[in-house]
Amino acid sequence: MSFEITIPKEDGSEVLKIKNGGSVVIVGANGAGKTRLSSFIEERLGEQAHRIAAHRALSLNPSVAKISEKDARLALKTGWSHKDSTIAHRSGNRWGNNAAVALLNDFDFLLQTLFADQTNTSLQTHKSVRAGDNEEAKATKFEILTQVWQSLLPHRELHVSGDDIMVSISGSNDKYSATDMSDGERAVFYMLGQSLVAEPNTLLIFDEPELHVHKSIMSRLWDELEALRPDCAFLFITHDIEFACSRVAEKYVINKFDPAPFWEINKIQDDSGFDENTLTLILGSRKPILFVEGNGESLDRATFRCCYPEWTVIPRGSCEQVIHSVVTMRQNTSLTRVSCSGVVDADDYSDEDKEYLSSLGIKVLPLSEIENIFLQPNVAKSILEHEGYADSELEAKFDGFTTAIIDSVSDKNKEDAVIRFCRRRIDRALKKIDLSDSSSVGDLRASLDAEVTNLNIEALSDYARSKIEKALEERNLIDLLSIYDNKGLMAIASSHLRNTRLAEFEHWLIRNLNNHLAPKVIEEIRVTLPGVSVE
Repeated sequence: MSFEITIPKEDGSEVLKIKNGGSVVIVGANGAGKTRLSSFIEERLGEQAHRIAAHRALSLNPSVAKISEKDARLALKTGWSHKDSTIAHRSGNRWGNNAAVALLNDFDFLLQTLFADQTNTSLQTHKSVRAGDNEEAKATKFEILTQVWQSLLPHRELHVSGDDIMVSISGSNDKYSATDMSDGERAVFYMLGQSLVAEPNTLLIFDEPELHVHKSIMSRLWDELEALRPDCAFLFITHDIEFACSRVAEKYVINKFDPAPFWEINKIQDDSGFDENTLTLILGSRKPILFVEGNGESLDRATFRCCYPEWTVIPRGSCEQVIHSVVTMRQNTSLTRVSCSGVVDADDYSDEDKEYLSSLGIKVLPLSEIENIFLQPNVAKSILEHEGYADSELEAKFDGFTTAIIDSVSDKNKEDAVIRFCRRRIDRALKKIDLSDSSSVGDLRASLDAEVTNLNIEALSDYARSKIEKALEERNLIDLLSIYDNKGLMAIASSHLRNTRLAEFEHWLIRNLNNHLAPKVIEEIRVTLPGVSVE
């Protein structure tokens, strides 16, 4: 059996097909219409769907009244424990006529269903044994739940009796009521129970399945559940990109909802040129994408996000990866609705190189690395002003800061920086080598040798060294920071600009960037960084 769901779009529709034993993941940011989509799908499928809302109560009461399995299942499905209950009552009783925002409070119904199943299954086994039938006893859903729950949480043991649920620490005889489970333990119990008691051939819709569940067991939990219910299909709706990427499933991204209703929904393709995580970020963004160098460290991320607030910033590692990302995205027709640009570190690009990069939509920082932005004279002075310095006192503090930077550039530090500069330039040159015209191994060797021979490492090192030395001689921090990279410079800044340790200085910067607590500092950073426009 398969489920076919037609989702209205502004310019047509998107058809989701989910076979029994399969799953689909839909990911989107807050406000993208995820919950409204999940309730829309549940309503369209009627009895074939069972939805677990993100806004759910997880109060576990083992002392719940025990009722018949039929009544318990009806109550779990519709919210009303009555013989006349039908799926038509689900909207009013389960969801309070407000399916998109109602608090789902059905843990009692779930426990009643599990206890009733245990009673009926055990009674069937009892009768079979009394009749002389020695067939293997059928496992109750409680037994299956217990086995999986304990495999995921091996430090705890469940003890289920005919009318109670207790918990103990593994290896201990001391038990406590399941009411006192942690949020995570109750969440795992609840998800397992909902999946186990679902009717055959049901589409199970889980809104924000990652809630309260530790990432270390998230993937295993859903692997277990999908394996336990091959007769059902699973639809996960989440804002957690890590969870989305952990599932083997067809994946979609939504980032817009209109009450008409329609959604802006896009399938995540395998041939986009991006890894799944990055592609999910791109498709889920409501802003244009700005690719930058680096690995997304806290201070880098805070700086870019503060200075380019109208962009979704995605770190891509090296300069080459930034260029590749911008070019790939602009050439990918499935991504044309999203604009993108890039920013790369200064690497002594010629005017011709900068013009070429600009034609691709990529701007060049005036710095060898983004951290150096806080060492720029105008930014450093604005930090000192924020600390209360002015006039001659400010100039004296800034002069001491400049002297400390200059004095820190020892011969060894200078040569290390020269080597790093040469490595970057050699790497850049090698990646530009075009061997496509070579028709034989000999041609490849000759072409490569010719290109490598043209790399004048001595000239590169002399150039870098002389530029650093000239900047030091002239006490020109702007020129120095455009080519000299050294992580130790930030420690000097922390000491001279705020008289504090490096970690505290970085935390102060992150707080101010995130919360706009030092507007003059932020303004000076922004005017130093290149402007990036949406094309």
